Amino acid sequence: MKKLKRILALIGVILLAALYVSTLVFALMDSPAAGGMFRASVAATILVPVLLYAYIMIARLLKERRQDEDDHSDA
Repeated sequence: MKKLKRILALIGVILLAALYVSTLVFALMDSPAAGGMFRASVAATILVPVLLYAYIMIARLLKERRQDEDDHSDA
């Protein structure tokens, strides 16, 4: 499980780095579609970390709730 978390964390870091680079590239491009791609890249740069944080919080809460239910059922 610990190894899986590290792999997922590494994938997240690579994804965020790719989003930052793509945002920079779209900002420097001189193309009619560059504006839309830039906005999408900025939105993804903001939304991906927020969604990951929310997922981690929910997973932590569910894990704690599961442990509390296990503790009460053992008693």
